[in-house]
Formats: sequence, C-alpha cells, structure tokens
Amino acid sequence: MHSLPLFVRLAGRPVALIGSGPAAEAKRRLLDRAGAVVVDEEHAVALAIVADGDEAATTRLKARGVLVNVVDRPELCDFTLPAIVDRSPVIVAVGTGGASAGLAKALRQRLETLLPAALGPLATALEEARTTMRARWPDAVERRHALDTGFATGAALDPLAEGHDVAGWLGATATPTARHEVIRLASPDPDELTLRAARLLGEADAIWHDAKVPTAILDRARADAERHVGAPPADERPGLTLEVRFA
Repeated sequence: MHSLPLFVRLAGRPVALIGSGPAAEAKRRLLDRAGAVVVDEEHAVALAIVADGDEAATTRLKARGVLVNVVDRPELCDFTLPAIVDRSPVIVAVGTGGASAGLAKALRQRLETLLPAALGPLATALEEARTTMRARWPDAVERRHALDTGFATGAALDPLAEGHDVAGWLGATATPTARHEVIRLASPDPDELTLRAARLLGEADAIWHDAKVPTAILDRARADAERHVGAPPADERPGLTLEVRFA
C-alpha cells in the first residue's frame, strides 16, 4: 500500500492554493465543498495545493513542514486527491497515487451507478441508533457481528438496497454467538478468493492460518483481526474464529 488513506476535516481551516487557471479553480471548488478557507502561500497552513507546478513554492512550503499536493506532478506530492463519490455522510474515495487520474475517474463513475442515495440516510440513522446498539450489544465483538449480519446482501441494512429500517433491525436481530469457520484456498492469488472466503476474511475476529498463506490474502482481513500461525485452540473463542488453509 503506497499511501495511507485519510479523511481530513477542513471546515473553517486554512489551506493554501497556489496558481490560477482551470486546474486551480477545480481545486478551489473542491476545497469549498469541504468547507476549507482558501488562502495564499504566506498564511500558516498544514496543507497546500500547488496547481501551476511552481517548484520553488513547493520547496518553500515543504521546508515549513506543510504537506503539499502538486497537480500532475505525483513525484512531488505528499498527498494526492482522490476521485470522490459523495453520499454524505458516506464518502467513497478512489485513488491511484497519481498513477492515473483517468482510471480513478472511471472507477468513480462506475461506483456512482452502484451506490444508492439511501446510503447517506442509512449512515445517519445508524449514528442516531449508536446508544441503542451499545445498550443492546454491550460487547464490541457482538455489536460488530450484528452489524455484519445486517449489512449482508438482501438483509435489513444491505447498503446497496433502499428503504432501510434500522429500528426494525434492532428489534429483530438476535445476539450473535461465537462461531468457527474454515476456508480452503485453491490458489495464492487473492483475486481468486471465493465470495464466501472474502466475506469471512472481512468479518473474522481471529485468524489462524498456514505459514504459507501469502500476506496478500491475509491483508484482505480487518486490520484489527488477530493473526496466528497454526491451528486454533480447542476452547471456544468469542466472535468469529477463522482457519485459512490451502486445499
């Protein structure tokens, strides 16, 4: 992974924009949407966008510890600006590290057709239900698995569907129980994972795997999932324990 994706809150905060013309105006519109205060190079800022390729300005800003994006010069960028799908408060960002803005745009356009407008209201409803969810499932693992169940294809909270009923889902969803699953890999290629295997990797709380399972496959798991080499212990563990083996 060449970069760590971050979502930065810019509302009311100064961001330097250097340059003029169409590229600068496009970046200004983006910063306006984020609520940033657009200023020039002389102001104290943490972020700057250089829209005209001014290498001298880039050098001065970096010397002050400012993180800089230089339009169409990925080798000079401390950060890049992704293509954005906005379903506020849900934001989906697609980046290529500056390798191909056209590819990022093409992916964004595909995602625009897939992600319904109902995503925003669903996120808002879940935020409003946070206290109720914590009361219903005080344990974070149970809460996470209840949500995983709700987000499944065709389930009450399916993100790609319309008409979500969060209150109804809260009343109808049973408390998740501990479970153990096994997936067997036919190939070391992560692109050949079955849908079931990819889903379980994304849900697992603890993963026990053969030593020869490649990192590229294990990286499909949650970052906070426990990882162990070998066989899992016989005692029951909370949440979802997953064994990953080669067939």
